[in-house]
Amino acid sequence: MVTLKIKNDEITGALTRLSAFLSDMTPANQDIGEYLVVSTKERFGEGVSPEGVKWAPKSATTLAAYGARKSNRIDVRPLFGPSGSLSTQFSYDAKPESIEFGSPMVYAAMQQFGGTKAQFPNLWGNIPARPFLGLSPKDETNIVAILAEWAETATNGGA
Repeated sequence: MVTLKIKNDEITGALTRLSAFLSDMTPANQDIGEYLVVSTKERFGEGVSPEGVKWAPKSATTLAAYGARKSNRIDVRPLFGPSGSLSTQFSYDAKPESIEFGSPMVYAAMQQFGGTKAQFPNLWGNIPARPFLGLSPKDETNIVAILAEWAETATNGGA
């Protein structure tokens, strides 16, 4: 086995900064969280899942139920309810070693995964899955680019 010792202040400094960055990736994870908020909102505008699949349209039953409400606000786009909250409220928790991303809305899981009236008797009908959370191929590419930028910044001393 051959051992090589590097005695170069620039290389040693870059390795030290990279090590510090990798031990607490909170700033990079915050950038990823902000990116995911924007990306998910864009998908709502397109009405597609992270894989690019169009969401199922609202049923006639759903549209009638919205029309019977006091506000009378009817948005025919899937996942856009009377309040508009699901399409705008996303949150993330950036930690040193991970990031959690999702929606704080109590009905988000039902919209993401779907459900049947048999499973959930309080529903007025079956709800098809309309996935809105997740990573698209474009998201994956952009997250890698965010991490590469952070790693470059770390090794170059923040320059």
